[in-house]
Amino acid sequence: MTIPIDIIEKMPKTDLHCHLDGSVRIDTILDLAKKQNVELPTTNRSKLKEILVPGLKCKSLVEYLQPFDITLSVMQEAQALQRIAYELAEDAAKENIWYLEIRYSPVLHTKKGLKLPEIVDAVLIGLQDAERKFPIKTGVIICGMRDINPETSIVLADLAKAYKNRGVVAFDLAGAEENNPAKHHKEAFYQILNNNINCTAHAGEAYGPESIHQAIHYCGAHRIGHGTRLKEDGDLLNYVNDQRIPLEICLTSNIQTKAADSFENHPYKFYYDYGLRMTINTDNRLISDTTMTNELFIAAKYAKWTMNDLKNVIVAGFKSAFLPMREKTLLLTKLNAELAKF
Repeated sequence: MTIPIDIIEKMPKTDLHCHLDGSVRIDTILDLAKKQNVELPTTNRSKLKEILVPGLKCKSLVEYLQPFDITLSVMQEAQALQRIAYELAEDAAKENIWYLEIRYSPVLHTKKGLKLPEIVDAVLIGLQDAERKFPIKTGVIICGMRDINPETSIVLADLAKAYKNRGVVAFDLAGAEENNPAKHHKEAFYQILNNNINCTAHAGEAYGPESIHQAIHYCGAHRIGHGTRLKEDGDLLNYVNDQRIPLEICLTSNIQTKAADSFENHPYKFYYDYGLRMTINTDNRLISDTTMTNELFIAAKYAKWTMNDLKNVIVAGFKSAFLPMREKTLLLTKLNAELAKF
């Protein structure tokens, strides 16, 4: 029996893989474009949604990434970043997400002259405002970009170091995998690890297990963003399992980017059954037209999970959070008491 979506909505959740620039409200894009004098492809809401939400018929990762040019066009001012961060935390809190990690690359928000610290400050102010108003805790992950030179990743690593314990909880490597190997950015990750900062990396989404291997062994990633193609290398799969390296699975976006051809054939069911530490996440709430509730509903439906299975995956999300151990333990105690009600 499928677990009802309204029950899942009431359950405590995490979202550990959520891109700020892919999770903006459409109405906010329209409003900010008007205020900032930014030209959009259309000002008709439903037509704009058609452009921004490619749907499951999306042909590739390249097509999936096209709408980001539109979202980023209105994310070049501090007030806009503050508002978008606040609204994202508000949307997450509404579906009972207790802990949210938001990731973005500050270098993509410098077109109007904002300095990197101003960009980080704006997002943190928005999230702090949301934390004061809603029952949610948040953390920021700063992304280096595979398709921008490794020197920029080092600058972003310096930024993450400066904001350690001030809202930034980790460093990531995002962007197109093919022809942009993670090992080119190992110096940035060395700086991160040397400063005792958590890190994750997008790997094994559009490229094979070799990409995951580099993320772990060259960059020291503590979690893997997506990891869809891990099943192609049994030896590496067992290493990831033995080391309890969590996978940040994003089901809807994986179908859209063609990392998997259908929900039925997505390897997440095998990963869960095999015992990997697997988390379910939204990736991009706008571009994938999804919520955390929706992603967990899809996961439970296609894998035929029981309530116990669903609880295990939710707990894995909290265990995988980039939080200090003491905070995590308190949160898990509270979580287990809450999950017992379901």
